[in-house]
Amino acid sequence: MTIPYAIRGTGAYLPEQRITSTDISTGLGLDPGWIEDRTGIRARHRAAPDQAASDLAARAARRALTDAGIDPADLDLIVLGTSTPDELGPATACRVQALLGAHRAAAFDVAAACTGFVHALQTATALLTTRPTTTEPRPAGPGGTEPPASETARNAPPGGPYALVIGVEVYSRFLNPRDRATSALFGDGAAAAVLGPVPAPYGITTMGMGADGTRADDVLIPAGGSRLPATPETIAALDHTIHMDGAAVRSFIAEILPRLVCEATDAAGVKPADLALVVPHQPNPKLVAALAPTAGLDPDQLAIAGHDVGNIGAASLPYALHRALRDHRVRPGDQVLLAGFGAGLTWAHTLITWPPPDRPHPDTR
Repeated sequence: MTIPYAIRGTGAYLPEQRITSTDISTGLGLDPGWIEDRTGIRARHRAAPDQAASDLAARAARRALTDAGIDPADLDLIVLGTSTPDELGPATACRVQALLGAHRAAAFDVAAACTGFVHALQTATALLTTRPTTTEPRPAGPGGTEPPASETARNAPPGGPYALVIGVEVYSRFLNPRDRATSALFGDGAAAAVLGPVPAPYGITTMGMGADGTRADDVLIPAGGSRLPATPETIAALDHTIHMDGAAVRSFIAEILPRLVCEATDAAGVKPADLALVVPHQPNPKLVAALAPTAGLDPDQLAIAGHDVGNIGAASLPYALHRALRDHRVRPGDQVLLAGFGAGLTWAHTLITWPPPDRPHPDTR
């Protein structure tokens, strides 16, 4: 049964500072082309010293809201996926709610590493389906007054409720610059999507998720939580940076992406060739692209956008989706598969029958 919700708008934000792979390779004493040759990553972006995850997320969110024609006051829910929150508490989604002025929206985080956006999307979908769609005016805000409608809100598509789903990372604060396994891959960035009701036959066709906690040590930040709170010893040991077993993670990626494609298409009763677009998480763009034949896909079916941003974790998949939409790679009725996977280990897929746009996309690149 198709769930009558789908993505109605997207947005992304990358910090201004751009670091090339040549710069990092040279700094590690490697051949200038070493990183790009092995990963396909040409560059990544780095947040400014005064930018936290919520700042990046709010910028991407505003662009997604503009794209969807939704005012922040129209939001019922904000769900944010990240491994690099502003602080251990409160939820970074609450910081974003305040920055946007989305005073009606409930807000919370999902901690599922690079799978975070897909988990957040599925969580938001499940919560929205418990609420009736409506075209009625919004109830009065604080003090009993109806907030004035912005131009965006006046042009909003009919109906609701709406959720804002965000993936964001500021990995640069958690990298050991001498560790080529991690410093070669990770970058900073944010991407967001507005989830809202759509008419039949459009909407979410299948969803699935899973985890293998026995492999939680494959990639993690060991210190900073309740098990290893910060001490001079953990700081000296660089235990507040990302530690990764590269070979184990590579093996996981090679196994999980084809599996997600198979599970999603089997559940929907379609074939991999029927998918118009597959948007995977892309920690290593070159590796992910090479898996297309194993997954029963043509390389042209994949949306790969990690070459110029690196691995931006929970933002990687929605950023690639945003770029694909701006490049007009999706048409109404297309089957679009989102395939996320990451630390935990975790994985999830969502298959969407893509709806027609409410309006042409504004320039929210």
